[in-house]
Amino acid sequence: MKIIKYIFLLILLALVGISVYIATQNGDYTIKRSTFIKVPKEIVFNYVNDYRNWDQWIDLEVNSSDITFDFPENTIGQGGAFSWKNGNQDGKIETLYVKANDSISQRISVDGTVTQSSLTIKDSIGGTKLNWTIIGTADFKTKITATFNGGIEQLIAKMYQNSLNNFTAMLTKEIKTFSVEVIGEVKIDSVFYVKQTVTVPQRDMNSKISFLLQKMDKFFRNGNLQMNGKPFVIYESTNPANGTITFTVCGPLKEEIFVSAPSDVEIAKRKPFTALKTILKGDYSHRNEAIKKAMSYIAEKKLNRNTTLKNMDVYARNVSDSKSPSQWITEVLIPIEPTVILVPTAVIAPTLNIEDAIVE
Repeated sequence: MKIIKYIFLLILLALVGISVYIATQNGDYTIKRSTFIKVPKEIVFNYVNDYRNWDQWIDLEVNSSDITFDFPENTIGQGGAFSWKNGNQDGKIETLYVKANDSISQRISVDGTVTQSSLTIKDSIGGTKLNWTIIGTADFKTKITATFNGGIEQLIAKMYQNSLNNFTAMLTKEIKTFSVEVIGEVKIDSVFYVKQTVTVPQRDMNSKISFLLQKMDKFFRNGNLQMNGKPFVIYESTNPANGTITFTVCGPLKEEIFVSAPSDVEIAKRKPFTALKTILKGDYSHRNEAIKKAMSYIAEKKLNRNTTLKNMDVYARNVSDSKSPSQWITEVLIPIEPTVILVPTAVIAPTLNIEDAIVE
C-alpha cells in the first residue's frame, strides 16, 4: 500500500511540477504569415475587407459541422464585424481601422481572450502578397495544448497559415470562373427608386458599392419596404484627372415614397428606355470584359447609343444571394436608340370595273 501511495504522490508532484512549469512559461507571441495570390491587390482587399466572405476560408480549428456564424448589418470596413459559436466557444472579429487597398487592423476575441491582428496587402510581381500578423498572449489551456504540439507559435501559426492557404485557393478559383454573354436589345420599365450618390477613387468602387448596397438593404428593412426588383447602380461620370468615379446606388420601389430631411438618400424616378443587355456571370472585377464585348456588339450591329442616359448595372444575383462570386449575375445595361423596323409600303392595285374584267 505504501508503494502505491508513494507512486500516487510522485505522480501528483509531477503533475503539479508540469503545471507550474507551463504556467510560468511566457505566453506572449507574435506570428507572421503570408501568401501570394495571382490577382490584383484591389480584389484581395475587397474580399478580406468584407466579413461575409470569411466563413468560406477561415480555419478556426473547430468542428465545422457544429460551428455557426453570425453577420451583423455592417460587415465591411471600419466597424465591420462577424462572430461565431461552436459549443461553448464564442469568437468575434471586428475591424478597428482600414486603409483602402493597403491594410486592415482588427481585434480578435475568443472566449474573452483578445488578440491584435493586422492584414497588409502589397503589390508583388504577377499578383499580390497578403501578410497576416497576430500579436497575443496564450491562456493556460492553450499553453498546455502547445506544450505537446511543438510550442505556442507552431500551434497557433498553423491555424492562420491554413486560413491563408484556403483564402488563396478559394479566391483564385472564384475569380477565374466567369462568363459574358450579350443578350441584345431590351426595354427597361419606369420605376421609382431610392438613391444615394457618391464619388470615390476608381480602385475603391467595388468595395464602396458593396457597402452602400448593405446600407440600402438596411434602409428598406427599417422602413418595412420591399424592393420592386433588384438593386442597380447608375454610373454618373468619371474624372481621369484625379482617378475618381461618381455613381448612384439605387433600390427600386413599388410606389413613390417621401423621406424626411435630413437624409443621405433621395427619391427619383427612372423613365423607360431601351438598352443593350449583357450578362456578366462572375465577380464584378470582370465588368470591363462585359463592357468591351457589349461595345463590340454595338459597333458590329451599327447600333446608336443614347448618350443622354447613363450606363447602368442591375445586381440580379449578388452577395446577398450567394457568397460564391462565380455565381453572381450582373446585368450590364448600355442605353441605345430603339431599332427602327421599316415596314414595306403596300402596293395598291388599281380598281377595276366589272366591265373591264370581262373578256370579249
